Amino acid sequence: VKAIKPTLSRSLANQATFDLPECPLHKFDITLPTTATLTREDGLQYFRDMAIIRRMETSASALYKSKEIRGFLHLYSGQEAVCVGMEAAITPTDSIITAYRDHGWAYTRGVTPEAILAELTGRSGGCSKGKGGSMHMYSEHLYGGNGIVGAQVPVGAGIAFAHG
Repeated sequence: VKAIKPTLSRSLANQATFDLPECPLHKFDITLPTTATLTREDGLQYFRDMAIIRRMETSASALYKSKEIRGFLHLYSGQEAVCVGMEAAITPTDSIITAYRDHGWAYTRGVTPEAILAELTGRSGGCSKGKGGSMHMYSEHLYGGNGIVGAQVPVGAGIAFAHG
């Protein structure tokens, strides 16, 4: 009697589809999608982006503790999915303005981790030439953060009117 060996298959799904809950809208003549599909490639890219932001923030924390970063440091640790998820939903030409935690947004808007860390340490290779620090990072279509609570609201309204 010959033993039958089972064949093992390591097939991975290339995408996943999720049912979305109904979201009633008031006075809108649009319908929202009822499903969302995530491809394997997109999911892996989202994970990579979130991991890079977390590692960058861990490095920034170490630099702050060693007094290489002076002044304020508002870390984005634990919020990586916010900017990565929103970037997945908008277009590269959409404008972003945020409050004082803006390191993750700078990365998703195209600023390299090296330029972000250079900005945090006050070096000229930073995205604001080392003069903006933790709260004032800018790039194309990223109008930075703001150190004053709520101050980004009127600036964001102005940006919206300028695009409108």
